[in-house]
Amino acid sequence: MSSKDRIEALEAGAGVVETRTGKLAGSEKREAKEQEGQMELAFPPTEDEKEQEAVIEAVLFTMGRSVELRQLAAAIGQPEEVARKAVERLIKRYRSARSGMEITQLEDSYQMCTKAAYYENLIRVASAPKKQVLTEVVLETLSIIAYKQPVTKMEIEKIRGVKSDHAVNRLVEYNLVYEVGRLDAPGRPALFATTEEFLRRFGVGSVQDLPDLGPEQEAEIKAEVEEELQLKLEELTVEAASGEAAETAEETAETDETAMEAETAMEAGTAMEAAATAEETAVAREPEA
Repeated sequence: MSSKDRIEALEAGAGVVETRTGKLAGSEKREAKEQEGQMELAFPPTEDEKEQEAVIEAVLFTMGRSVELRQLAAAIGQPEEVARKAVERLIKRYRSARSGMEITQLEDSYQMCTKAAYYENLIRVASAPKKQVLTEVVLETLSIIAYKQPVTKMEIEKIRGVKSDHAVNRLVEYNLVYEVGRLDAPGRPALFATTEEFLRRFGVGSVQDLPDLGPEQEAEIKAEVEEELQLKLEELTVEAASGEAAETAEETAETDETAMEAETAMEAGTAMEAAATAEETAVAREPEA
C-alpha cells in the first residue's frame, strides 16, 4: 500500500488533505480501532526499515504540523517503539545530510521544519513574520510559567510581587502559553502552561529539557522585580513632583494676575479722584454772574 493511502487512512478518509504538491482525496473511510494503546488499521504493516522512514517522512511533510507518535505508528502499522526508532533514524539522516529541513521532537510528537540557519534566505521570497517583542517583564513571566506549570495568575503575581495581567495576556496572544484548565479552588482560577510553540521557539523537545532554575536564577528574578518596582516608584515620584510644580506655577500666575488687577484698580481710583478734584477747583474759580 502506498504512502498516499496511509496518509488518507490517518485522516480517516474524510475531507481533502492539502499538500505542497496537490491534494490527496480520501475516497473511502477505513475502519480504525484502539487496541492496547495502538491504532490498528486495515492494511498490511510496513516491515522494511527504509520504507518505514519513507512513510513517516511523507506523513510529516504532508501534515505540516506536529504529529503524535501513535499516529506515525498507525501509518506504518507497527508498535510505537518501532515507529520511534524509525523517526530517530530519520532525524539522524537529516542531521548528517546538507538538508534545509529537520525533524523536531515536541514532547511525544514530531514535526518537519525548515532549519533556522536558512531563515534569512527564506524571507527573501516569503513575507517575514510579524516580530514578537518579548520584553524583560514578559520573559520573566514566561520563565515562571515554564518552571511552575500549571500555575495560576495569582501564583505568578505572588512570585513577581506585581500585577501580571498584561504579561500573561501577551504570552497567550503570542501562543506561548495557554489556559490548560481550572484550579479546584474558590473562584476556579485559570491554570496556565506552555504550548508546543514555546518548545519550538526555545529549541527544546520537552519542558523536562529546560535547564534547572537554581537559587542564583531565582535571586536574579527577584532583583529584576525589585528594580522594576523601583523604576515605577521613581516614575510616580517624578509625575507627582511635576504635578506639584504645575500647581505652584498656576497659583503664582493667579496671584500675579490678582495683584495686577488690584494695582490697575488703584490707579483707576486715583485718576478718578484727581479728575473730581480738578472739576471742583474749576467750579470754585468760576466768576459769579
